[in-house]
Amino acid sequence: MYTCGPTVYNYQHVGNFRTFFLSDIIVRTLEFNGYKVKHVINLTDLGHLTDDSDAGDDKMELAAEKEGRSAKEVADFYIKEFLQDFETLNMKKPFKFPRATDYIKQMVDLVQLLERKGFTYETMDGIYFDTSKFEDYGKLSGLTEENIKEGARVEANVDKKNSRDFALWKFSPQDKKRWQEYDSPWGVGFPGWHLECSAMAMSELNDSIDIHVGGEDHKMIHHPNERAQSECATGSKFANYWVHGTHLQVDGGRMAKSLGNFYTLADVEAKGFSAMDLRFFYMTAQYRSSLNFTWESLQSAHNSLKKLYDLISGYKETDEAVPDEKSIEKFNLALQTDLNLPKAIAVAWEVLKSDLDESVKILTLLKIDEVLGLGIEEYVGFQIPEKVQNLAKMRWAYRQQGIFDKADHIRKEIAEMGFVVDDGKSDYKVRRNL
Repeated sequence: MYTCGPTVYNYQHVGNFRTFFLSDIIVRTLEFNGYKVKHVINLTDLGHLTDDSDAGDDKMELAAEKEGRSAKEVADFYIKEFLQDFETLNMKKPFKFPRATDYIKQMVDLVQLLERKGFTYETMDGIYFDTSKFEDYGKLSGLTEENIKEGARVEANVDKKNSRDFALWKFSPQDKKRWQEYDSPWGVGFPGWHLECSAMAMSELNDSIDIHVGGEDHKMIHHPNERAQSECATGSKFANYWVHGTHLQVDGGRMAKSLGNFYTLADVEAKGFSAMDLRFFYMTAQYRSSLNFTWESLQSAHNSLKKLYDLISGYKETDEAVPDEKSIEKFNLALQTDLNLPKAIAVAWEVLKSDLDESVKILTLLKIDEVLGLGIEEYVGFQIPEKVQNLAKMRWAYRQQGIFDKADHIRKEIAEMGFVVDDGKSDYKVRRNL
């Protein structure tokens, strides 16, 4: 599974994170149903121009100029911020976060392959992909050559053979030194944004992948371009399923700094809300449906989530209880119905309002939370047995000393007692194995 990740020239806002939340829910749902998922989310740290149609300036270069530091320094800073927010929102870490700048060779190789197969041509400003040679180009977006009005936002590139053609490699300007530019068989330049994702996806996953995720804006240009260049290069189907999440509205319209409604997770927390409040808010609409972010709607999500936490904290648990399978099946059916999270959450409320034993309710909700990721376990009135805590502490000490065989033995002992130890960079967490 491949997700089009952030362009790291700025902080990621609550709209960006709706797409990453969608990916997280897909991964969790697949794992909930017994699949093993190899997930990649790329980090775009060069080549994304201010206009998707290969015009304008590189967003990373502009940020570097604005902030008075190198493009790499800009990328490093915003990647760190993104990864921190990603973790705070309790999103499952993917197999890899590849950075575009680490895959220049693979990108050049991909352009050369397309060149040898006759899918490219050269213009004054770069190497372009000839979309007329890929008959299936408009299938994903629904766009045809006739209904594209190139130049509506920018001046048309008169050197392009077709309006839908896109840059694989852009030449560096003669009058200006870029922060990020590379040697290539065609001269000094940098890769096209669309090319980067194909190179990273195929390098880290395969020529054919199962699921490709992105925002709805990628459906018109970015993803059709990815698909065209990938399939022409390999002769194989690039992705079996394309999943596009609908953009988050803010105050009933689009989000923009100029409108004063560009909100980040830090802005959310500054208002007294938690990352889990935002995560729960994302669940209040199905991913294909519009969702309007307002402080009032976030407050409503906060109130609902607090009520859930409060109810859970008052329940008692017994050792002999097991999750309610009927509720789990109903919950899973909602997920399998095109990720209908509002319906899935309704099942959680049904469990809370039911006459099931309190222990059954707790274990059922903890099982459900493997997908929801709301940290319900932290609110359950349950103490990890002292013996398990002591073993986990001993195991961590062994790991710190590099005595991994003894640490692994203790991990197995803890597992036999019904618990799992999750290791972090500087600490660990013990949880029940459901």
